[in-house]
Amino acid sequence: MAFDFDASVMWDSVPILLTGIRLTIIITIVGLFFGFIFGATAGLLKLSRNVFLRKLAGAYIESIRGTPLMVQVMFLYFGLPMAIGIRIPPLTAGIVTIALNSGAYIAEIVRGAVQSINPGQMEAARSIGLTRFQAMRYVVWPQALKRMIPPLGNQFIISLKDTSLLVVIGVGELTRTGQEIISVNFRAFEVWLTVAIMYLVLTMTISKILSVVEEKVFHVRR
Repeated sequence: MAFDFDASVMWDSVPILLTGIRLTIIITIVGLFFGFIFGATAGLLKLSRNVFLRKLAGAYIESIRGTPLMVQVMFLYFGLPMAIGIRIPPLTAGIVTIALNSGAYIAEIVRGAVQSINPGQMEAARSIGLTRFQAMRYVVWPQALKRMIPPLGNQFIISLKDTSLLVVIGVGELTRTGQEIISVNFRAFEVWLTVAIMYLVLTMTISKILSVVEEKVFHVRR
């Protein structure tokens, strides 16, 4: 029996899938906002002269990078409540997982960008009377931030796609919404094709926006 492709299924799915896109974008933005805070903190602690703080940041980074995101979200949603007796709402668990996961990778981005700045600039800043904090804020950090933009853009796209793994805890993002539609109409090919196109449009749009930001704000040409 030949497969009967029905394009109308794709068009009919779009309005419902848009609600999933909205939640996907919200999870990504909020998760990365807190992920950047975690990552910047852990990245700077990794550069600290204090051995304990360096090891603490290293333990966080390695434990997150060494385990799959799906395991992390299931541990947070199913495992942790058994230990502390408090059930975390699926959306909250999903956002916290994205924040913790992206934070570990952003920490390495921050550390690498700061270390890429010539140490002589820090010494020059200190020689004109700036404190270490002022030298970092006014001399090192602005240059490091410029170098962080491309890898941060990549992390944004990776985290957006990673939100699809939150389907395992029932968060109604784009992939979960596609599953729900298929459970009603049984048209897997058309619906998954529509979902794939939507992810592609999202990632290409983000990539284009980041290119414009790099060029207009940081004067970086690709």
